Amino acid sequence: MDAAAFLLSVLLWASSCQALDKFIAATYEHAVIHPEETTTPVTRQAALDLMNKNMDILEEAVKTAAQQGAHIIVTPEDGIYGWRFTRETIYPYLEDIPDPSVDWIPCSDPNRYGPADVQTRLSCMAKNNSIYVVANIGDKKLCNKSDKECPADGQYNYNTAVVYDSSGKLVARYHKYNLFLGEVQFNVPKEPEIVTFDTPFGKFGIFICFDILFYYPAAALVVDHNVDTIIFPTAWMNVLPHLTAIEFHSAWAMGMGVNLISANTHKTSMRMTGNGIFSPDKVVPYYYNMQNESGHLLISELNSHPRNSSTYYPITWNQYSSQNDICPSESQVFNGLIFHDKYTFTELKELHGEYSICQNDFCCHLNYAIGEWDSDEVYVFGVFDGLHTVEGEYYLQICTLLKCQSTNLTSCGESVESASTKFDSFSISGSFSTSFVFPEVLLTNVHLAPDMFQVFKDGRLTSKSGISSHPLLSATLFGRLYQKDPTSK
Repeated sequence: MDAAAFLLSVLLWASSCQALDKFIAATYEHAVIHPEETTTPVTRQAALDLMNKNMDILEEAVKTAAQQGAHIIVTPEDGIYGWRFTRETIYPYLEDIPDPSVDWIPCSDPNRYGPADVQTRLSCMAKNNSIYVVANIGDKKLCNKSDKECPADGQYNYNTAVVYDSSGKLVARYHKYNLFLGEVQFNVPKEPEIVTFDTPFGKFGIFICFDILFYYPAAALVVDHNVDTIIFPTAWMNVLPHLTAIEFHSAWAMGMGVNLISANTHKTSMRMTGNGIFSPDKVVPYYYNMQNESGHLLISELNSHPRNSSTYYPITWNQYSSQNDICPSESQVFNGLIFHDKYTFTELKELHGEYSICQNDFCCHLNYAIGEWDSDEVYVFGVFDGLHTVEGEYYLQICTLLKCQSTNLTSCGESVESASTKFDSFSISGSFSTSFVFPEVLLTNVHLAPDMFQVFKDGRLTSKSGISSHPLLSATLFGRLYQKDPTSK
């Protein structure tokens, strides 16, 4: 190599390693091609044929994102083979994924760790398009009788996220810790894994789907390991009023003060839709579509270090309530259920007013004014303080303003997607016993409300003037008390 060529290579290397203040992220919501349901494992070749059909689609998304300047693309949980498996039928879809410390580029050395067809193809997608690629596949790890927890079939199966950098090198591997109901094909790791990796555009952490509701690994990555951006493959089933994908994931990013790049699977029959490139400090794109069965690519620019932004500040979620005596209002209250949790509600009776309601020692306060009230719609203000025990066990403190499904108060808390009533303003606060609170505002037809609300440093979720033009479904402060979660899984 002559001196000029050497100098050019050094300059190119330095440029690629230079820290970036901003980067371009992409996420692809994928309508997964599933295998036929069977109780008998298919051949490895049949499994590869199915996985390659999905990777054909994902590769087109990778190429498009790279052509538009994206530095990283996230694809969904179960995005390569779906979720219709027993423990036995998942076998031909699994590969042995090594620890990233082995310094491996599967695209360049595909046979180094045995059969690795899927890993090789993902690595080549990253390398050939000079982009970080995040995907979800199954990892298998053999074990023996000396391991008392070794399954009867002699191997652990893990729901696994992998990350390949722009050279195709494996830089991260994460085994899902908080498995959702029905994931019988997978094992829970013995300990939650904290997986981070550094890039020229910030420090990243990774977890999968249901993990987001728990301290380990989700909150721990931010609190204990100071990541800037979370990558989040998910197969999220939307549950109104508080747990739709775009609603909760955007709120989590805001509450934690980090970017969250969320990639969902798309299957409307299971209410799976909703992905986004979420940030605590700017309006970001998201996607929610229950009208078709197509995939969708999102691309957006993010700040590499969002907590360094002038618009970011820490919030003391109980400061307003502690500085203002919030005593229960003399109003009629009643009980209702949201996702099987018993809330205390009070009905909004006037065009404007204030309400304070409590459950146990936790109190919530609402100040509001309605501009256009549809007489066929009922709104309530609710509070919940307790352990949720349905699909998992996690302790919640929630203040929520929401539309009831009908004028019958027994419908309050049921799923509702459309509204006509418009609020001129609202402000919600609570006496939270946690610093982990996620602010949610959802408009009619399950739309987010970017630039239509703010959270003050004292913990008040308050509307902006733009809210008066859009019918409101709900406004919520969703608090998680990790310290009150059951200690055993």
